[in-house]
Amino acid sequence: MRSIISFLAISLDGFHADVDGGLAWQTLDDDFRQFSLDQLDEIGTLLLGRVTYESMAAYWPTAIGSGFDARIAERMNSVEKVVASRHPLAVEWANSRRIDLDAELADLKAGAGAGIAIFGSATLTTSLLDRRLLDELRIMVNPVLLGSGQRAFDAVRRTGLHLVGSRPFPAGNILLTYRPVSPT
Repeated sequence: MRSIISFLAISLDGFHADVDGGLAWQTLDDDFRQFSLDQLDEIGTLLLGRVTYESMAAYWPTAIGSGFDARIAERMNSVEKVVASRHPLAVEWANSRRIDLDAELADLKAGAGAGIAIFGSATLTTSLLDRRLLDELRIMVNPVLLGSGQRAFDAVRRTGLHLVGSRPFPAGNILLTYRPVSPT
């Protein structure tokens, strides 16, 4: 059985994007780049929501994506990408396909291979937390207060979490790693 992890970057006040959906406030230094590469080494499949997929598909295959870090861009472009969407969607980014989350996630999780990761899809993360299908939640807290924006867990049901790790980064980010607690 493959595990599903979710990685979300948030501000200290709990936003995953600014009011315009922007991410320019995130601390993306060399330490973060190395963390990103290490995290990509753990997985075999990216599971993305439609909005995040469209954003990443417009970024990573371009010169701008390669300019951020060619190694990360290469891995993002080559990894299997599965898009959970109920709406029609052109899946033209290399190694991408659309699935119906309700009908196909169990088979994807039961399949062979390395782990499955969600990068930045807060709505999808919330959905999997609510369904008790997420194995690990990684939150990168950035040293910034946005004051407003898009909340990371705006509509989540109450979910107990067990802290399994924390890691400070020199730039002030803190990675918090949690596993959902099984309901009793």
